[in-house]
Amino acid sequence: MQTLWQYGLRFRVEELFLDSKSGAFQLEESKVRDRHDLERLYLVVALALLFSTVHGMAIQIKGLRQRVDPHWKRGISYLKIGLRWLRGVLHKDRDLLKPMALISTDPQPCFASKKAKRQYYDAIWFSRIDEIKSSIV
Repeated sequence: MQTLWQYGLRFRVEELFLDSKSGAFQLEESKVRDRHDLERLYLVVALALLFSTVHGMAIQIKGLRQRVDPHWKRGISYLKIGLRWLRGVLHKDRDLLKPMALISTDPQPCFASKKAKRQYYDAIWFSRIDEIKSSIV
C-alpha cells in the first residue's frame, strides 16, 4: 500500500517537473549548471509557477477561462490558463487580476479527452485504499 501511495505522489511531482523543465518554462534550455545558480533559477520558476497557477484559478472562478482556453470544459491546466492570460496582459491589454488563495477543491477538473476523463474516474483512488486499510486494521 505504501508503494502505491508513493507512486501516486510521484506522478504529481513529475507533472511539476514537466511544466518547469520542458513544458512551460523550458529550464533545460537555460544551460545553467552551477548548483547555486540553479537553485536561484528554480526559486524564480517556482514563484512564477505559483503566480501563474493562482491566476489561472482566479480566471476559472471569474468565468473568464474561455478567453484563453477554447475547450467547452477546461482542457488545460490552471498554470497554462494563467500563462495565456498573462501573455494577454502584456500583448492584449487584459487586466491583471487580484491574487487569491489557492482553493482546495478543483471547481472544474481538467481532461484533455473523454478517454482521460473515463480513466480518471475509473482509476484506483489511493486515499480510499488507505481508508479501507485503516478501517480493516
